Amino acid sequence: MKLKGLFTCTLIILSGAWFSHLHAQTDAEPSYETMYDEPYNINKLYLAFQPLYGELFATNVNAGFGLEAEYYHGTKFNLKAHTRKTYSSKFFDFNRELALKNSSVSNTPEIFNYFELGGTYHISDFDVYSKTKFLLIPAADSKKQRVPTAYPGMMEVSGKLRKIIGARAGAIIWNSTMDVNRTLEDQGLSNSDLKNSNNESLQDAIGSNQQINVFSNIYATNIYVGGSLALIRNMAVDFEGYSQGLEDGIFTVFFDLMYAPSLRIDPIVYNDIEYASSPIKLSTFGARLGAEGKFNRKLGWGYGGELGYRPSISGSGFFAMFKISFPVYSSDLKKKEKDTE
Repeated sequence: MKLKGLFTCTLIILSGAWFSHLHAQTDAEPSYETMYDEPYNINKLYLAFQPLYGELFATNVNAGFGLEAEYYHGTKFNLKAHTRKTYSSKFFDFNRELALKNSSVSNTPEIFNYFELGGTYHISDFDVYSKTKFLLIPAADSKKQRVPTAYPGMMEVSGKLRKIIGARAGAIIWNSTMDVNRTLEDQGLSNSDLKNSNNESLQDAIGSNQQINVFSNIYATNIYVGGSLALIRNMAVDFEGYSQGLEDGIFTVFFDLMYAPSLRIDPIVYNDIEYASSPIKLSTFGARLGAEGKFNRKLGWGYGGELGYRPSISGSGFFAMFKISFPVYSSDLKKKEKDTE
């Protein structure tokens, strides 16, 4: 019995040692060397092609492509220009497609277009030390594999995180086809409220018991002011036995208040007579919350999204938009010195 008890205790001790050895292997972290950690040393100019954006806009659902350019002037400010438009009317410009197929009036449906130009002044530009996670991928060269195969998968490394607190301002111009029938119904109006210079209503022109499909166009010039927070990392780490890790993200969140000094709807043209669209109520104020990201590489990709209420037809300003950028080209704008013999 004593021999059996001694054997059992020995087995338990050996098993515990074996599992402890396995656990140590799993939690083993490789040594590493920081190759560079320079969040202020980022490229100055970023040019992005956006093959896809989608927007759920209460005034007009649309989707298409865009172009974007952004310039960083050191720690002082950055500027951005952005434009986008729909691929075509079919499926990508909802109200324009409806108007082309069903409109009973002479108004020419506008293609959805969007232009934005703005800048951000860096109120505060500083850096702090914080930890970031790197994915550990075994090196392709098996000879470099000098750590246990049961690697932890992720590893935290301390580095500089640059933070930019900014004040934003800019202008937005956009235009779109709008569904007048739906707008009138939502606002408790009718064709009887749309009148010509002789004070005759559109309903009188089409007949008291008749209905037609009415579409027009809306044009907006918006200005915005707001604030933003940008987080920038630009570091590379050489892990023993693993591929080099790169963390070079530029992530920005922002909030803007918007106002439309110019917001108008085309008059309705029916049988060559114009009927004023002024009874339709408009909302000149709005706000948005957004986020976007890209990478500090010569060739990379990016993403972004916004949610808010845009100055537009009253009750139809809500929008949610996402965009994907690929490729994103960037440059430090420094001329390469030619080799001289």
